[in-house]
Amino acid sequence: MLKTDLSSYNNHPFHPGGNAIKRLVWFYVNAAFFKTSLIPSSGFKVFILRMFGARIGKNVTIKPCVNIKYPWFLQIGDETWIGENVWIDCLVIITIGANVCLSQGAVLLTGSHNYKNRSFDLITKSVILEDGVWIGAGATVNHGITAGSHSVLTSGSIATKDLLPYSIYQGNPAIKVREREITS
Repeated sequence: MLKTDLSSYNNHPFHPGGNAIKRLVWFYVNAAFFKTSLIPSSGFKVFILRMFGARIGKNVTIKPCVNIKYPWFLQIGDETWIGENVWIDCLVIITIGANVCLSQGAVLLTGSHNYKNRSFDLITKSVILEDGVWIGAGATVNHGITAGSHSVLTSGSIATKDLLPYSIYQGNPAIKVREREITS
């Protein structure tokens, strides 16, 4: 039986975007201004993200201790909230719509590995969160997932398949448990 051989790992054809200097500068900017609780200002963080190529809408709230991999692959709509300790692992495009809530500790993943291949090759796929989506505290959205308009992924749940619009998902793997009804 074959075994995993990480010495043969090669993430080709993946390219993280930007050049080596831009990626290095972002590493330190992310650590100094985003992954810390010392900078509470969302406006300043939005400004920095835009400087690095992110497309950010109006009135976006970014709480302390947020980790963003490559902001040039990030798109966020108006009035979106990003809670404490959220990890946005944008190896490729992540699209977050308007009025989306990412609760504390939520994780958006665009990468994984091919466990069937000895060299454990990198797999990347985009994540799309349509308008009005709520990703609960500690929930994970895996690569290649689209969360339909106003869907909810409850706290601690893991999305391994697309989420239908106006539906509430729970568990690991997350399954639809009911419709989302907005009454007022």
